Amino acid sequence: MEGKERPGATAAQALYAMDRMIALAQFGQQDIAGRLGLNVTDLTCLGFVIEAAQAVESLTAGDLAERARLTTGAVTGVLNRLEKAGYTRREADPKDRRRVRVVMEDAAQARVMAVYGPFYERLGALFGDYSAEETAVLADWFTRARAAMQLSLDEIREGGAEAGA
Repeated sequence: MEGKERPGATAAQALYAMDRMIALAQFGQQDIAGRLGLNVTDLTCLGFVIEAAQAVESLTAGDLAERARLTTGAVTGVLNRLEKAGYTRREADPKDRRRVRVVMEDAAQARVMAVYGPFYERLGALFGDYSAEETAVLADWFTRARAAMQLSLDEIREGGAEAGA
């Protein structure tokens, strides 16, 4: 498909548009979490569980704590709530019985997609307005922007960027 002609934009305009999208996404996560009977931290952790399930990789409670930047004690609370809500279950790791794997419940993916599905459909349709080359540029930008954002957040967490300075 041929890409559509696009209006010009400066980097500052693109950053402004990105900031507005991120702000909307943050509020949206609160709404989605509430719809699924979760809080935002639990929803974020559920996202990591879904990601691992889709990649057919084993996810331990410790892995989840690391990805979510939570203590193991906090992850225990998250897993208790996710289990109670019917999204996950804990299983002993067959290779190491001391480790606990986090597994999606069979019906959980459908429950999550009932809420996220229309959102992903709209974004999928939006990508249809872009050529394969434009979509590749977008994917590259999102991947590289995520890495840059991660580096900045790591610096902030380590005290490298002072508030109000």
